[in-house]
Amino acid sequence: MEGGGAGRARAAAPRTPTGTSLLGLIKHCAGVEHGYVVESFGRTSPAQPAAVDFEADPNGDFRAAPGESAEFLIAQYRAVGEAVEAAAAEMDLDTQGHVPWWGDRGDVTLGRVLVHLIAEVARHAGQADILRESIDGAAGLSQGNTNLWEPEGGWTAYTARLRAEAEEAGPA
Repeated sequence: MEGGGAGRARAAAPRTPTGTSLLGLIKHCAGVEHGYVVESFGRTSPAQPAAVDFEADPNGDFRAAPGESAEFLIAQYRAVGEAVEAAAAEMDLDTQGHVPWWGDRGDVTLGRVLVHLIAEVARHAGQADILRESIDGAAGLSQGNTNLWEPEGGWTAYTARLRAEAEEAGPA
């Protein structure tokens, strides 16, 4: 992903009716991973997610604020990943912690938090795949190994056919 200028603008632009953006997903995942594994278990780390004023914007962790470049948010996510991995390695799965934003249900084990994070980050990774494809057309497993079989006639013809079939089928 390009970081500056137009690349940053495309990655930060809202791509859904609720404002979801690629950089917003990266920022959100950094915050929740750090919050769940580091903060909820009383750990500290040199990696700090971007500050978010949730009172000013309750969804602020889902958007790249002005001045937060793609390079900054990606580097931050990598640093948080290292901190989370180190914190998790220091604890047993039955280590007790407390997730404050879960209220009365906030007393948890590391094992429960990790299962929760696997589901949350997997969901956001799927969203990111779709957003990334809408930004630059990149799709599939990796560059050079898309693991997708391009249909006869190409993707444009294929999606046009799918649109026509959907319209022909009418309302649900």
